[in-house]
Amino acid sequence: QVQLVESGGGSVQAGGSLRLSCTVSGITDNSGCMGWFRQAPEKQREGLAVIYPSGGPAAYAESVKGRFTISQDKIKRTIDLQMNRLKPDDTAVYYCATETSLWRCADLDFGFWRQGTQVTVSS
Repeated sequence: QVQLVESGGGSVQAGGSLRLSCTVSGITDNSGCMGWFRQAPEKQREGLAVIYPSGGPAAYAESVKGRFTISQDKIKRTIDLQMNRLKPDDTAVYYCATETSLWRCADLDFGFWRQGTQVTVSS
């Protein structure tokens, strides 16, 4: 059974930084991808970043490119999202997620997630 447990959310002022971490367990197939997306009230779900356990470059949404960095630690089995220069528009619930379809991975469209963590950026 796949488990994803996020941590690191919270409140920060605009211009600040937060680091989200996702502890992953139960995934036996590394052919897909892992990533992060967010959901803000009354907004569409937005895929943010994707990384491939099997290797290859990470990819980002234009809205976070240059500010967010996704990384993985294969020993600790974590997927982290470093978020810098945060803006009030970044306020949302952030979800760690997985996907097995490489087509969906390329679109930052993930099919499996859990509870998420709240990020609030104040101006």
